[in-house]
Amino acid sequence: MLCELVQRQGGLARANRPEGAPLDRRSFVMCALASGVALGELAMPAVASPSSLSSQSGPQAQSDAQFVVEAKFYDKLQNKKIKCKLCPRECNVGDKERGYCGVRENRGGVYYTLVHSRVCAAHIDPIEKKPLFHYLPGTVAFSIATAGCNVNCKFCQNWDISQSRPEQIPADYAPPQRIAALARQNNCPTIAYTYSEPVVFSEFLMDTADAGHEAGVRSIVVSNGYIQQDALKQAYGKMDAVKIDLKSFTESYYEKVVTGQLKPVLDTLVTLRKMGKWTEIVYLVVPTLNDSDTEFRGLAQWVKANLGADVPLHFTQFHPEYLLKNLPITPVPTLERAKAIADAEGLHYVYIGNVPGHPAQNTYCPQCRKMLVERLGFTASSLLIRKDGTCPFCRHQIPGIWHV
Repeated sequence: MLCELVQRQGGLARANRPEGAPLDRRSFVMCALASGVALGELAMPAVASPSSLSSQSGPQAQSDAQFVVEAKFYDKLQNKKIKCKLCPRECNVGDKERGYCGVRENRGGVYYTLVHSRVCAAHIDPIEKKPLFHYLPGTVAFSIATAGCNVNCKFCQNWDISQSRPEQIPADYAPPQRIAALARQNNCPTIAYTYSEPVVFSEFLMDTADAGHEAGVRSIVVSNGYIQQDALKQAYGKMDAVKIDLKSFTESYYEKVVTGQLKPVLDTLVTLRKMGKWTEIVYLVVPTLNDSDTEFRGLAQWVKANLGADVPLHFTQFHPEYLLKNLPITPVPTLERAKAIADAEGLHYVYIGNVPGHPAQNTYCPQCRKMLVERLGFTASSLLIRKDGTCPFCRHQIPGIWHV
């Protein structure tokens, strides 16, 4: 397995590592063993050195210049200023300054991304860890990230890369064609853009998705959805599936806990639906902050009315991290209450995440109620859905992308 470039001490070894965090080799092995999976069946490669990602070596490979590419989404203003049009912040950036995300810089009135091909984390993950439950279950994704984020969630599992500037953390030069080739070499049908926030490395994401598609490798994105509509259509239009973290269903939570806004994320979800992109939603349930019945019900009603009853909704367990270490792990009964409310509102695929072995991690046919996908840990241990996407028991169509 390729070396994970961002190592974090403590907690990585537990098999139920919270979703959204890179999974190290020991964790992957433990999770696989806990799930009763033979590692040989996963075709896991050996651990490589960090330089294995890079297609260059020596001083040039360490030069910042190779990571600098003109940004795609910005307007030029007077006096060498620019307005960023990538995310809803619309940062006005003066010459020699950077935007909120810290990875985009104005140089003489031209805006640049500083993280193109600047990979600070790379790993092979089960697709279920993203989590995507209706997209190629049982497969693995070649998962990559660069530094930076356009929000600052107080519960961030990967704050050490998301809240860092690119020059502050180790990284390798890994251009799009190299990523696509590594994905194929490691039998990954998919490249995943994850761990930090892919919105801020949209140019790299777009170029890598193109290279992947040319090589027969798909792309998915794990995102906060905090992006402007034009950038969304261009960047995520290249994705084969999308997972959106809907942090809460109130503007106050977004303002105080996320340092963002709710409405642009809801707009993203509606646009993805109109684009026909396979989309799943994760809602991290944080005790005392976004765990009321009113919020669960409002969320479920909105999803059904605006996206449809078949969009998978994952209620996941919070683990204390970063700036919210004072709160407890989400009680399982709270997650079960959230699921029961969403079920009662008519959603067909409501899951409970970060609770290995819970029956609500399996996929059931909404018509005959038979179990169609059984999951243990981050592994889909059985898949009964037919190649045409139907239930083998009642022939009900189960929405998703089930087979490579």
